[in-house]
Amino acid sequence: MRNTEELIPHLFRTESSKITTVLLQHFGLDNIVMAEDITSDTFKKALETWPYNGLPENPTAWLYSVAKNKAINLLKRASLFTKIKDTLYNADKKFDNFDLSDTNIFDSQLKMLFVVCHPVLSTESKIGLALRILCGFGIEEIANAMLSNKETINKRLLRAKQKLKEEKVQIELPNQVEIDKRLDDVLKILYLIFNEGYYSESNDEIIREELCFEAMRLNEMLLKSDITNKPEARALLSLMCFQASRLKSRKGIHGELILYQNQDVLLWNQELISKGSELLYSAAIGNKLSSYHLEASIAYWHTIKEDSPEKWENILQLYNKLLQLSYSPIAALNRTYALYKANGVDEAIIQAEKLRLSNNHYFFILLGELYKGKDINYSIKSFQKALEMTNNITEKTMITKRINELQN
Repeated sequence: MRNTEELIPHLFRTESSKITTVLLQHFGLDNIVMAEDITSDTFKKALETWPYNGLPENPTAWLYSVAKNKAINLLKRASLFTKIKDTLYNADKKFDNFDLSDTNIFDSQLKMLFVVCHPVLSTESKIGLALRILCGFGIEEIANAMLSNKETINKRLLRAKQKLKEEKVQIELPNQVEIDKRLDDVLKILYLIFNEGYYSESNDEIIREELCFEAMRLNEMLLKSDITNKPEARALLSLMCFQASRLKSRKGIHGELILYQNQDVLLWNQELISKGSELLYSAAIGNKLSSYHLEASIAYWHTIKEDSPEKWENILQLYNKLLQLSYSPIAALNRTYALYKANGVDEAIIQAEKLRLSNNHYFFILLGELYKGKDINYSIKSFQKALEMTNNITEKTMITKRINELQN
């Protein structure tokens, strides 16, 4: 990938978060905007010079060098105007240890992961900061991912940064006791980011692979540190691997959603399935059963294509445990589908009607599927209701196709 137009966006995605987090190690959270501006200016300079001067021999090293020099110059100007000599005067010396080695980048990003998931922040702010600082997402990308607009996201990020400043949050890893308390929050944010990518609620896309893989990358970081490599973190990454293994089979050549029963098994990523299995096995230690353990186990059974009674009975029992541990409407709907596959449509319809999730279009999709062999008119009406409730173009296409199939 040597074309400038392709390389710079690629490097921004992979390197901007690294530069920003290492800069924040020097500047502190009080100057988070400054660190982001230096990173942005670094890539702006690349856009201005590379097309005319040609690509540097080592583009990544060039970016790191420019970022360091910009930081030094900024500190020198600040010391000149503010007369602050204790921390800003000796700018060159301060940045002698501007370390962009893999080890320091990893340490900086792991610390920032706990900073952006700090308990003082709202869930929406945590997700936004994680995507902005650790994943290098632009404001418009974050707005799309969070079903919002640029103005709202800008305000939300500004408030979050101000909150971290007011609370005097430091860029450091908490002690082991605090990590054990806060790891659940970190995992929850990664889970939400992955899920938004796996089944997006945005109007035009239903699968956003970049969100899935960024969540997996951040989860991998947790497993590379002894103090955060916990069974529930391994279970969550196991779940992500199983789900990501089927990403290519979930979307057709025209972007349409392909349902599980129609997916091409040959497109499933066996390497990710094997990795997920290993992680799930290694997560089966200790006495804590998390929802990630159960969801990963359910996802494992979905990597077995055959519709055997054993498969769906195991999935059904896992959903029973999951709902006892952590109820959610989607899990209840999925459990009802597993009940249908394990025990038949009549029992599933009884349980589905009891859910009464009349504000959830997935509920009507489920009813449409369950009634298609018993009452085709009711099935069509259910799909039509789901069609009215969803704004996602890909979902609308899928539901319309099901209605047309039933009507013909």
